[in-house]
Amino acid sequence: MEKTPGKLLGITGGIGAGKSTVLACLKERYGAYVIQADEVARSLQQPGGPCYDRITEAFGSCILQPDGMISRNTLASIVFSDPRRLRILNQIVHPAVRQWILDETTRQRQKGTLLTVIEAALLLEERYDQICDEVWYIRAAPPVRIQRLMESRGYTREKAKQIMENQLSDEQYKSRCRRTIDNSGGFLTDTLKQIDEAMAAFGIPLSARTAPDAEKPAP
Repeated sequence: MEKTPGKLLGITGGIGAGKSTVLACLKERYGAYVIQADEVARSLQQPGGPCYDRITEAFGSCILQPDGMISRNTLASIVFSDPRRLRILNQIVHPAVRQWILDETTRQRQKGTLLTVIEAALLLEERYDQICDEVWYIRAAPPVRIQRLMESRGYTREKAKQIMENQLSDEQYKSRCRRTIDNSGGFLTDTLKQIDEAMAAFGIPLSARTAPDAEKPAP
């Protein structure tokens, strides 16, 4: 029997939309191999990683913690107040992350992985949609997103709004993504139903490890 070729799904959306909820569902219900761009970037900035020396050379020892690790908070405070230095950081990190993801998706296809998922807030901006078979936009109503950010991250309402305003608009996401999963609802089963319908159309069957539906609040 001919092996079914693996598929590559892109997941994106604004902060607070609940992308992690969708990723967990895809992993548990469909056995997805999940790649998260932010986690990849974090790994590549560890001592010995391909970005570590270049970042410390560009920003100095002031960004290092006593254990030699890069302080993400210190680095963020530097670059987000200086667009020029933010560009320098992005020029170091983004190409390295992209190359790692390209290599890893190739490895997964060669292994015969049925479903590989790439999640990135900047998935469209970094053109990962060009390598994906399909891209989903995970959305939630702005008031829901703000409330989630205030509760889960301790953001003020003003900070949450400021971050959201600097991301793509609802219309921009929708125009560039194949499907939209609305994660505004109060129950996980609402989101699961949309995911299952979208996955059926995508041609990926439920995993044998599928967990039973649960009427519990969606994050």
